[in-house]
Amino acid sequence: MYSTMTLDPTWIFLSLIPSGAGFVLFVYGKKQGRWPHMVAGLALMGYLYLATTVMSLTVGGVAICGALWLTLRMGY
Repeated sequence: MYSTMTLDPTWIFLSLIPSGAGFVLFVYGKKQGRWPHMVAGLALMGYLYLATTVMSLTVGGVAICGALWLTLRMGY
């Protein structure tokens, strides 16, 4: 079974924000040797394939950024 592709302009525009931030985090983490940033960057670039609505896009991005923030606050 194939699902239909939706081209919601709001979702497409909003998906540029976490994917761009994820790319920057990944490159920064790779250059600095900081694995939490690399993992968060990959997660921000990859979860877009699972997010099907604007709400899931927003909640997923906030959750990944919150996890990165908590990880850095713990001293990693």
